[in-house]
Amino acid sequence: MPHIELGNDLPGIVSLFAFRPETAAPLSELAEVLLRGPSALDRGERELIAARVSHLNSCSFCTDCHAAFAAAQLDQGLPLVDQVRTEPASAPVSEKLKALLAVADAVHKSGRDVTDEHIRTARSAGATDTEIHDTVLIAAAFCMFNRYVDGLATTLPDRPGAYTEMAEHITTHGYRSAVPLQP
Repeated sequence: MPHIELGNDLPGIVSLFAFRPETAAPLSELAEVLLRGPSALDRGERELIAARVSHLNSCSFCTDCHAAFAAAQLDQGLPLVDQVRTEPASAPVSEKLKALLAVADAVHKSGRDVTDEHIRTARSAGATDTEIHDTVLIAAAFCMFNRYVDGLATTLPDRPGAYTEMAEHITTHGYRSAVPLQP
């Protein structure tokens, strides 16, 4: 049960967006730019970073959402996403993505935990400054999103298949459309 009266029965961040549409707009815009905007990293890879950080933060709603969103956009689907969430170093992804996931893992702990070695490893694996920047910002933003969702004790979807339906909606219409989404 949420810590505050949200006035709706929606799960996770969707309930918070419905409660405060004026804060929903910039937050959904940030997610749209970070996860769907122009980038050298494809959308599925960026969703993997979001799912991994959410998993590390133990945010069930965000982990399951972004895992579904990543799976919907990656040929290897949910088995790859599950492996990246739990053991990214052995996942069948590029060395560049492994290095960027290690940067995201460090950001999850603290921005100050990102070391010169993390950056050297990412660069030697082919990551650009923009990809490193975007990884750090995705990881930092998801620490905020996760704390927002869990700090107000939002609920989880109560229907089987809700995350798959949300993935279809978000991958088709984007994050700007998240407020009317009713899982």
